[in-house]
Amino acid sequence: MKRVLLKSLFVTLFVGLCFYFYYSLPNVSLLKQQNPRTSALMELRAEEYRQKNIRAPRRQVWVAYDAISEDLKKAILVNEDAAFFSHKGVDLEELKAALKKDWETMSFNRGGSTITMQLAKNLYLNPSKNPGRKIKEIVIAWQLEQTLSKRRIFEIYLNIVEWGRNVYGAEAAARFYFGKSAAALDPLELPPWPHCCQVRASRKNATY
Repeated sequence: MKRVLLKSLFVTLFVGLCFYFYYSLPNVSLLKQQNPRTSALMELRAEEYRQKNIRAPRRQVWVAYDAISEDLKKAILVNEDAAFFSHKGVDLEELKAALKKDWETMSFNRGGSTITMQLAKNLYLNPSKNPGRKIKEIVIAWQLEQTLSKRRIFEIYLNIVEWGRNVYGAEAAARFYFGKSAAALDPLELPPWPHCCQVRASRKNATY
């Protein structure tokens, strides 16, 4: 009798956790028509700067997908997720390699994240390295892939990715580091951006 009761309690708890997990997921369908005004990462950084008394106004300028240099897009794909247009949100081979590496080192340093997974994390989650957060990241990435086109996912990523202190998105970064639009960047001005450019921009904007 006790065994049956414990089994029943376990099943009830498991089902309850599944419901909680499901209903805690974001409504990604809103991204079909709406550009996100902020992200979990932006809010985290704002709080960090506030606690450290750092004056760093947020820099972000949303632009359409076609208003970003094709060279920049290609450079990001090569550096971050070469298989972006062929996988379904999760690169299984890369993820398996990451899990193997993390198991061998007993850490969670290698994430194996695709662009879609990075977008899920940046928009909705904290950057903590733990299995629970990683599972949620994978589920949200799958939701994004099921709901949005690859072009839309990449467009949002290009507009919210962090490129320096409170600098988000390709357009804001291009203006901050090079004084030009993201559409006008040439092959010598592509990420990973030179440290000298970041230092020059930091000195130029030292009063912020």
